Amino acid sequence: MRRAAVAIAAGAMAVSLAACGSAKESGDKNDSDSAAKKGDDIKVGLLLPENQTARYEKFDKPMIEKKVKELTNNKGEVVYANAKQDASLQNQQVDTMVTNKVDVLIIDAVDYKAIAGSVKKAKDAGIKVVAFDRLAEGPIDAYTSFDNVTVGKTQGEALLQALGDKAKDAQIVMMNGSSTDPNAAQFKQGAHSALDGKVKVGREYDTKEWKPENANANMEGAISALGKGKIQGVYSANDGMAGGIITALKAAGIANVPVTGQDAELAGVQRIVTGEQYMSVFKSYPKEAETAAEMAVALAKGESLDSIANDKVDSATAKDVPAVIVPVVSLTKDNIKETVIKDGFYTIDEICTDKYKAACDKIGLK
Repeated sequence: MRRAAVAIAAGAMAVSLAACGSAKESGDKNDSDSAAKKGDDIKVGLLLPENQTARYEKFDKPMIEKKVKELTNNKGEVVYANAKQDASLQNQQVDTMVTNKVDVLIIDAVDYKAIAGSVKKAKDAGIKVVAFDRLAEGPIDAYTSFDNVTVGKTQGEALLQALGDKAKDAQIVMMNGSSTDPNAAQFKQGAHSALDGKVKVGREYDTKEWKPENANANMEGAISALGKGKIQGVYSANDGMAGGIITALKAAGIANVPVTGQDAELAGVQRIVTGEQYMSVFKSYPKEAETAAEMAVALAKGESLDSIANDKVDSATAKDVPAVIVPVVSLTKDNIKETVIKDGFYTIDEICTDKYKAACDKIGLK
């Protein structure tokens, strides 16, 4: 039996992964025993956390909608709501979904703790809940995401690679994600596991709401505190924040500082092409979204998750939750073709617009 522990920063939950047994063994016995059997005519509630990050509207929503239709012979319906980074609004959206009697919920929580009461409310109403991308607290029935500690470690290792021999004398700034997002704590943990003892962290921030403008303000503060010539690299937890960071660096006249990222956003990929951003983390959103849809449809129909989930996770409030953990890849200028282009995220024409054509030609992206 495979088991890996994922510890999160103080105050957050502990997650453990293991090979999954039967649905009954994994605490999922109600899926086939007590849930009412339904046909293809199901209603799936989809709650996403915000629309600042391109992935949610561009990838996750349409991919989940497409997969639900595919799995239900075009009879299944997806009811969508976006919380726009407002945890209270998201709780209200769950209430609305419960009132409208959806058969199952897919929730990517704005605040993984604040959503717990709403998850319980849905559960009490007989509505199954799939925690999507972020491990929400409460009595969830399934979970799919990426190995978030590995994401952070991948970013940290890439930054060390970019610094090369200069790493031992380097001072960096760490721009972590929002403290309300459990994934951010895991990214931070993974990054520290790679960076601690290898570089000096001059300033570190937990960036409110993941907003690029907040990352920009934090970076301006770091530059003011440390000095223009005293920053050799920046750990950024995602591409959106990397954009704000790079804007601050440019405004201060600072160049050739490697900056990490995550999500393979188009703007992030284009910055990688030009060399403004060193790397991003490519995550297979199709796999994650399709898995969430598969779990949701199975739960709505009262079916077992045995053929879908091969892992388990524990949160602070739920144990042995059936899960699928999707692998990640470090994205640099050297593997753009093998990642985002091969998987159909973007075409070369989308990346290599007139503004970026010369830079694309230089790295052989034609």
